[in-house]
Amino acid sequence: MAVASTSMSSAQAVVLGLVQGPTELLPVSSSAHLRLLPWLARWDHAGLDSELRKAFEVAVHGGAALALLIGQRDLIVAELGELDARRAVVIGLSFLPAAAAGLGLERTIEARLGGPGATAAGLSVGAVAMIVADRRPQLRSRGEATAVDGLALGVAQALALIPGVSRNGATLTAARLRCYTREQANLLSRTVALPVIAGAAALKGRRLKKRGIDSSYARALAIGTVAAFGSTLASQGLIRLIERDRALWPYAAYRLGLAGVVVGRLRK
Repeated sequence: MAVASTSMSSAQAVVLGLVQGPTELLPVSSSAHLRLLPWLARWDHAGLDSELRKAFEVAVHGGAALALLIGQRDLIVAELGELDARRAVVIGLSFLPAAAAGLGLERTIEARLGGPGATAAGLSVGAVAMIVADRRPQLRSRGEATAVDGLALGVAQALALIPGVSRNGATLTAARLRCYTREQANLLSRTVALPVIAGAAALKGRRLKKRGIDSSYARALAIGTVAAFGSTLASQGLIRLIERDRALWPYAAYRLGLAGVVVGRLRK
């Protein structure tokens, strides 16, 4: 069994973990930031292949998800207390397309769309979709989700495998296209995220165990995960920025600005 090595330092893992928290809670694509920050900062990641980079992303997403489970535990317990067949169908349909796409297409997507140019494109397309979706009326609220809504959220999570699209941004877009209020769209986005993040973490853990990693990369994974947990727990007030009837265009504008920075760098 070959053991993969890494060029990621502990300090770099901390920085990326700290970035994960706020970018996970806002629809600006945490994965895009984890990919683009090392590239823009000219970090030496020559020894870190796409599989290991993705494993690090999944690890810090897992740390963020654990922080949300703790920080939002009262809301989660309340949601579980109201779980019925209809809600179970919605959650199941929101999970299956993402799981199928992850198992069948993740490595292909990583190989072909993992570069900064493709990530900038994902940021831009996602931004435009958010602006269009947020023009829809806010007609639907809590307790109105149907199987069609679950499928729409599932397709959105599958599309979020494309770098830069953003799982949070895609599910918010899907929910707003279905005319949910911004508050309920945010709640739906967070609710359907946890099974997908847990599934991705389990899959990557299995692959890493089979592949083998050296102690320095294992340390970077652990450090990044702890930093992501702490930054997410400390940043949960950001959730209210979207819930309090605020438009999505500022986040779309930020995404387009970041994409512009990447394009400018590529043209140099």
